[in-house]
Amino acid sequence: MHLENYSVRGFRSLAEVAEIPISKPTILAGPNDGGKTAALAALGFLLGEHKPIEDDRTFLPEEAGERSPYVEVEGTFALDAWEQNAFALPGSVRVRRVMDASHDTRYEIWAAMPDDENLRHLDSKKVPELRQLATSCGIGLAKANRPELLAALREYAAAHSSSHGWTELPAGLRDRLPRVAAFEGSSSHPEAAIRAVLNVRFKSYLDEEVVRAQLAKLETEAQGWLEIQAKPLADHIAERCPDIAAVSVEPTVRLTPALGPTSLRLERSTGEAVRLDRSGQGSSRRISMAIWEATSDLLQEPLAPEEGVDDLATPVQVIVVYDEPDTHLDYHFQREVMRLIRDQAALAHVSVVVATHSMNLIDGVDIRDVVLLRLDERRRTVMERLGSGTHAAFDRHLGAVAAAVGLRNSVLLHERCFFAVEGDTEQQAMPILFALSEGLSLQAAGIALWGCGGNDGALQLASYLVAHDRSVILMIDADSEKRSRIFREANLSKKFGGRKDEVLVELGKLSGADELEELFDDDTWAGTANEVWPRQSGEWTPGDFTALRGQGKFSKRVEDMLQKHGEASPEGKGSMVTAIAMRLERPDQVPGELRDVFRRLRRLAGQ
Repeated sequence: MHLENYSVRGFRSLAEVAEIPISKPTILAGPNDGGKTAALAALGFLLGEHKPIEDDRTFLPEEAGERSPYVEVEGTFALDAWEQNAFALPGSVRVRRVMDASHDTRYEIWAAMPDDENLRHLDSKKVPELRQLATSCGIGLAKANRPELLAALREYAAAHSSSHGWTELPAGLRDRLPRVAAFEGSSSHPEAAIRAVLNVRFKSYLDEEVVRAQLAKLETEAQGWLEIQAKPLADHIAERCPDIAAVSVEPTVRLTPALGPTSLRLERSTGEAVRLDRSGQGSSRRISMAIWEATSDLLQEPLAPEEGVDDLATPVQVIVVYDEPDTHLDYHFQREVMRLIRDQAALAHVSVVVATHSMNLIDGVDIRDVVLLRLDERRRTVMERLGSGTHAAFDRHLGAVAAAVGLRNSVLLHERCFFAVEGDTEQQAMPILFALSEGLSLQAAGIALWGCGGNDGALQLASYLVAHDRSVILMIDADSEKRSRIFREANLSKKFGGRKDEVLVELGKLSGADELEELFDDDTWAGTANEVWPRQSGEWTPGDFTALRGQGKFSKRVEDMLQKHGEASPEGKGSMVTAIAMRLERPDQVPGELRDVFRRLRRLAGQ
């Protein structure tokens, strides 16, 4: 069974969170108290590694002080060929674990419900009962063993079912649930990390046939001993109740070994014993890194198949869980942790889930594998993904476009406002002009700048962000519609629908100008040109630039004039506007239309 995604209901702030993906790796991002650790704990509950307490139940919004009557975590699992054949199930199944009001927990699977109730809960029946049931169903198999009887009866039951519902998860399938190796980010507790990975291997050891046989022998011996101890009790009951012909006590013994505390003892080369919590942060980091590396080595070997499982079955899935692995680690160690996580996730039977604030980790994976968890106004966790399994091909395209325009995953997830501009000229000049006008950088204001570069895919990305209620402004020159098909009215309306006027800014439209370059006055142009591109004879005057306005494309005519008559010439439009922007000294020298756009951006970003 390989877990593909899981959904949570009624657990802490996770009142209703659907389809958290299990990838290679999955990154859970978001603010503190947004639900990242709760999501990891819910995963542990589904896979048998965590038992909720009363305080874990979600408060009901309509009932003051009342909590959810249940905790439910449901997973979608892919079954291999052996599992499908052994349990008469399809390739994809839903399994849930529920804790009810009495704190009892149970595993259930959504499956075909046999019309004959005797064919339900087959795992609880003994071999004689199974043989009798097989005979009554006309299956035969009088000399078959338990696994063969169960497989045949499950196949018969699936063929004689007229409805589906939640029913008991077969014990054999429960043994195939993924194992969890959980690591906390605190570098002062590497013993817990060691215990986590050893616990996974310990469970694999317990599943070995020889070990299971030894445990079964001990259980049988203990059960026989208890039967002897219970004989006087049975005799006493028979003596006091003459109407009862016979009394027997049949105790059931289940030995479930558990890994106890795991101690880590250090001794320096000098022979001095060292307490880990007194050895310094540097030592703790080195030890933690060594543990992560050793974990990767241990995970290289798949877990052994359980007794009775075909050798052709896929290895048991291991899900490695990291909760803030970057805590207390510097940039170098963060990069090392990301490398180790990649190594682990590359193993076919291993998936990795990481809860983190680290921009380095968030930016190191595919955007489709990043999940943003945050609290809504009701203090309930909601999940956001910029990738969607429904449109996987489109999401791959979005991720490629975002990378091409320089938007990292962390920017897509966390910036408050997105500022899309037409091309390289604007992309170079806007950071300088914004900083001068507003007294802080675009980054400090929480605004992500990127250029469309004549790429329709960039508009798709802007459209996607708008559709997901992100604040976006697309700024283009007033004449852009004439010059580029992607900025035509029909295409923009298709991308942004009814929000086009809210998103789009046509720069120069209010001033009667066609492009950004026309917004700078002639005095500014002449002053910059004399400093950067001196004239071959004399000086540039404002009139030289006034004469170029209203006679075709202003920026092109300026560039041609400077190249023809200047001692030096600009290397394209971008360098011209950047040179002007770098020589402005006061906010009021920034064109008014641009300042209006900058103020609007700051409002959208909450500045």
